[in-house]
Parts: sequence; C-alpha cells; structure tokens
Amino acid sequence: MNHYLALTIIADDRPGIIEKVADVVTTNGGNWLESNMSRLAGKFAGILLVDIAEEKQSTLLSALNKLNSHGIRVSGEASTGAEPVMGEHLVFSVVGNDRPGIVGELSSLLARLHVNVEELSTHCEDAPMSSEILFRATAKVRLPGSVLNKDQLQDELESLSDDLMVEIENI
Repeated sequence: MNHYLALTIIADDRPGIIEKVADVVTTNGGNWLESNMSRLAGKFAGILLVDIAEEKQSTLLSALNKLNSHGIRVSGEASTGAEPVMGEHLVFSVVGNDRPGIVGELSSLLARLHVNVEELSTHCEDAPMSSEILFRATAKVRLPGSVLNKDQLQDELESLSDDLMVEIENI
C-alpha cells in the first residue's frame, strides 16, 4: 500500500531551497511525486507530495524540521491517497476589474455549487491602455457529478459581475 506525505514549504526566496528539501526527501527514502511552488512577495511557497513508507514518515518529518536552521519551514500531513472523484473535470479562467473581495465571491460561488477546486492561480495586472487593474484567475475544478454542467457553471460565474469574462474548457 502506498503512503504519502503532503508537505508545505515556506521560506524567504533564494536559490537552493528546493535542492535542500529534495536532498532531505531522497536521503530519508522518500520519492518526490508532484509539486506546485512559486515566489510570492519575496517568499518561496510550495506544496508537494512525497511517496514514503509509513514507518519512515516520522523520520523524514524530523529531518525536514531541521531545515528550520536554514530558514526553511516545512510541515507535513500523512495521507493514504485520494479517493476516486466523480464529475466533469474543467479548467476555467476569469478576467475582470479587480476589487476587494473578488476571490471570496468566486470561492463562495464554487462552494455553494459544490465545485471542488483542485488548483487555483490568481494575479492582478495593469489593463492595456487604461489605468485599471485587472484580476485574472485560472482554476482546475471538478463538477459535482451530474448535478451541474459546464454551461451552468459559466452562467453562474458570469453572474458575479457584468465585467467578468469567463472561458471554460474540458480537460
């Protein structure tokens, strides 16, 4: 049976963070399966999944904790794997004028519709030829079985704001 650790990392951004974490994972018998990492406001933040035998998990977590002396904070949660999920798998992007609360509105709508967010990326940028700030979000989501379809999700997302442009694709 496979056993996994979901790890989160945060540190002041600088070269070598991933190398230090990868070395500790490998040295302690773990296999780095997948990750998503980025730089945000001078911080390095990431989440990763490690395959490791249950009896080696506490040793790996202790070794990762020693990275605190290098300014790298790592925390972990054990998992035996994901349960199969049903429903249509989609990716959508939204673009609109930025305003306080837009992420909350978007996430509340998705929660109310029982849409599972698997990945979410957001950022703001200057609008071309104006002084406005644009909000952009891209999300990979899974719809709740046959209760909601792609067209209904698009209608619901567009109802958040008159200026919101929504594109949805199957993946």
